[in-house]
This record gives sequence, structure tokens and C-alpha cells, in this order.
Amino acid sequence: MDGITIVFAVVAALLVFAIAAAVVGREAHRLDAVAPRAVYQLDEAVDFVCDRLPESSQARLTPGEVEQLLVFHMRWLHEQGLQPDRVVDQPQSITEPVVLTEDALTAYLIGEAEANDIELLDDVDAVNVVEAHLEYFEAIGAVGPPAPLDDVL
Repeated sequence: MDGITIVFAVVAALLVFAIAAAVVGREAHRLDAVAPRAVYQLDEAVDFVCDRLPESSQARLTPGEVEQLLVFHMRWLHEQGLQPDRVVDQPQSITEPVVLTEDALTAYLIGEAEANDIELLDDVDAVNVVEAHLEYFEAIGAVGPPAPLDDVL
């Protein structure tokens, strides 16, 4: 090999490295601006919640009833503006913080259970489902930071 070939090989290698570094840097910047995607799977959520319910609640609730309660929860979140109609990669643009309390959600679930003929023998079952479902959201990365106490209504 002569000197010119070696120079061209070195220049080509440096050029390839520079292009690759630019592309990787651009994609890293783009992905940094996009909200991480939290993937909610109902079957996985039902299993997760059922596994974390206390034994007393497990004895009173069937997996089908837990699933219905989780669907009611997701509908409630949609009504609050927290579940988009369709999933799209977009930068996070929360203009107005939304603060939800477990008490409001639990009351909603109890009302929906009564309206849909799901017999909750003990209201604590709804509380346990809410707590376990919120743990699932945390596990998949779908929960924001806790609100300060003065923001909770």
C-alpha cells in the first residue's frame, strides 16, 4: 500500500465516524425531548393488581371484577384528560397540572361498581384495587411526581 491509499483510508474512517456521531447525537437529542412511552396492558395490569391485593380482597374479588374496576379507572382518567385518544410521540407539554386524589378515584369506582352490578362486599376492596393499580402505573413509568400538599383539593 502506498501513502495515498493510507491517507484516503484514514480520512474515510474519520468521515464515517463523524457522520455516525452526528446521527447518534441527533437521535439522542430527539429522543430526549420525547416523553418516555408508558405502555399499559390490561391483562398485565390485572395480574399485577391481583397479585398485590391483600388475601381478604383476593377472596372477595374475581379477576374479572378487578378487570372491570381497572377499566372504570382508565375511563375516569380519560375523563380527567389524562389518557390520550391515541398514542403519539410528542414532547411533554403539560400546561396545567392535574392533581387527582385516591379518595376521589375510590369514590368513583364504588359508584361505578354499584351502577354496573359489581358487588363490592367491602369498600376497602376498592381502596386496595386503587392502591395496587397506582403501583402498576408507577412500575411502568406512567406516574408523575407527587403533588405538594397545598395543591391537593
